[in-house]
Amino acid sequence: MMKFQFRILIISVLIIGTVVLQVKAQNPVIQTSYTADPAPMVYNGKLYLYTSHDEDESTWFTMNDWRLYTTEDMVNWTDHGTVLSYRDFSWGKMNAWAPQCIERDGKFYMYVPITDRDHKNGIGVAVADSPYGPFIDPLGKPLISNSMADIDPTVFVDDDGQAYLMWGNPVCYYVKLNEDMISLDGEIGQFPNTMEAFGERQGKEDPRRPTTYEEGPWLYKRNNLYYLLFAAGPLPEHIGYSTSNRPTGPWEYQGVLMPTEGKSFTNHPGMVDFKGKTYLFYHNGALPGGSGFTRSVCVDEVKFNDDGTIVPMKMSAGITRSLGTINPYIKNEAETIAWSEGVKANKNEVVGNFIIATKNKAYTQVKGVDFRNSGPADFTARVGTVHNGNVSMEIRLDRLDGELLGTVNVPLTGGDDRWSLVSAEVKQIEGVHDLYFVFKGNAPSNILYFDYWRFSD
Repeated sequence: MMKFQFRILIISVLIIGTVVLQVKAQNPVIQTSYTADPAPMVYNGKLYLYTSHDEDESTWFTMNDWRLYTTEDMVNWTDHGTVLSYRDFSWGKMNAWAPQCIERDGKFYMYVPITDRDHKNGIGVAVADSPYGPFIDPLGKPLISNSMADIDPTVFVDDDGQAYLMWGNPVCYYVKLNEDMISLDGEIGQFPNTMEAFGERQGKEDPRRPTTYEEGPWLYKRNNLYYLLFAAGPLPEHIGYSTSNRPTGPWEYQGVLMPTEGKSFTNHPGMVDFKGKTYLFYHNGALPGGSGFTRSVCVDEVKFNDDGTIVPMKMSAGITRSLGTINPYIKNEAETIAWSEGVKANKNEVVGNFIIATKNKAYTQVKGVDFRNSGPADFTARVGTVHNGNVSMEIRLDRLDGELLGTVNVPLTGGDDRWSLVSAEVKQIEGVHDLYFVFKGNAPSNILYFDYWRFSD
């Protein structure tokens, strides 16, 4: 993220001039909030996606918290809301920028850049017993407080158990971590910012930035080869990468992994293996209202050449084939979504995470719902609304205008802290289908609230 290079004229031209990526299929993977700086983590057969969060209608990097989304099939994503904020650090003042979380020995360590009360950038660490939190600050101070370049941490535990932390803009720093993951093992180093390591920068010369390296490093390992992915300049950013036989280099620049695309002048890589495949996460500005300050996380599958180099990638429509199915006969959260329009995420102490249909005919899609056995008999949902009459949720099959399975009439409950369990008879169906929940009402905004659903067989 380009936080402290306030190039108003350049940024304005780039925002206007970049190509808008049309919203299709599964990218961006989150549509209910603006998300950026993806940090995937795999744990116990589930993929956990930690992100930063651009506030709605931001015109700068207005970012106050970090959010978590999970998937088991790469197409349906469950929103777990905010898991950490800069306010959870006693020394933090502002700027919840690019995070990364990692598991070690049953504990979860989240490394985050924050601007402190003296307006100095630093990297903090928070620890939890669960990937969902709660995360707490064990130090009460930054783990790294070296310079204003202390942003965008990436953390990596090698096969021999040695942990590494890397970060930085406009150069890349690194340090070993002790086994406790909250203290440093040795001195901070810096990778030589050479063309051999990071490639030659094109365009206007900048003595501080002689190479393509900009920010947002991500360390990944495959077949004993280390990959250092990074956001690369000049603006608008692309994604480049280098390789080495050691986690601390020397690095050999391999070129552009993903060219400049999308309606955002920044990008941020995150690469992970999951269920036999490798995925690259990144961000753009493809959602309605999207820009370089209101971004959205996307994902695409990675392919490798025989020599270990990565096949160059372009932003795409995303992952279309599910790695599993959804069981409709158990409680399913409404915030488990493959695609949505006109829907926002929310959270309260009564029900936790839920969604709000903000307009008439808003909808959510859930992919790969497996109606096994004899098929459903009825449908139950926990819903609510502040509007009296003519508020409903249609359940449709395979398309937004597909076969109508049933309709739930939503009663007046009076607020998102008041809910009703409502049931409706549905048509008999079998096999694997996509479900569309279509929300209808005559109100000008916030048609209804939706917490969870299930079918009975």
